[in-house]
Amino acid sequence: MELRAAPSYRTDPPMQAALREARAAGARGEVPVGAVLLAPDGRVLSRAGNEVEQRRDASAHAELLCLRAAAVLLGRTRLDGCSLVATLEPCPMCAAAASHFRVARLVFGAYDPKGGGVEHGPRLYGQPGCLHRPEVIGGVCEREAATLLRDFFRSLRG
Repeated sequence: MELRAAPSYRTDPPMQAALREARAAGARGEVPVGAVLLAPDGRVLSRAGNEVEQRRDASAHAELLCLRAAAVLLGRTRLDGCSLVATLEPCPMCAAAASHFRVARLVFGAYDPKGGGVEHGPRLYGQPGCLHRPEVIGGVCEREAATLLRDFFRSLRG
């Protein structure tokens, strides 16, 4: 499968779509994280916001929901050539899932020093036993994504 050159994610609509999903998740009382999965040609295959509280499922992170939906849509377990765009650095669980689904590229907004698994924590893709290492582009719309999270948690502390 041939990959096209990565679009400019600084102004590209996929991160804005992921941010919309994050805002909607926050409005539902979920941690405001959103994700979008793009086909190799740039089409949006799936989009999701966190649904952990709604589903009462600790694994219902936006990234996992996106990956699962796209796999069902495409009828396969590997998402070769696809790009996962998320508003927050994926946790170790979601980073591992992106590896297992074989996404070509992971684009994320805010860095997560406490719970991240890509640039922080276990740095999953740097481990010798990592199955597949996607291209990683971090810090896209970082300020907007971080502000969304910070405001959400500030409102909880009241």
